[in-house]
Amino acid sequence: MGIRGEIFSTRSSTRSDKRTYFFNVKENRTGDLFLNIVETKKEGESEFERQRHQIVVFREDLPAFMKALNAAVGVMKTNRAGSSSGGSGRPPEA
Repeated sequence: MGIRGEIFSTRSSTRSDKRTYFFNVKENRTGDLFLNIVETKKEGESEFERQRHQIVVFREDLPAFMKALNAAVGVMKTNRAGSSSGGSGRPPEA
């Protein structure tokens, strides 16, 4: 096991390098696995000025999380930027 329970880590940067996303699989003290998604965003001119946001998704919540994420990504792929679908903002029922 790695630093702070880290089992796996990968990152993705945007083309402009203003945002970086980290996807970390970690294990807590009781042995539960969870996905930690972190976004860092440059703020200002300094390399050291950054905002940091994170979410944690536990293994038992992954199926529902992935279903909702895939639904949101599907909407983003099929709608033009700036257009409104007029939907409820909820994923379609399976």
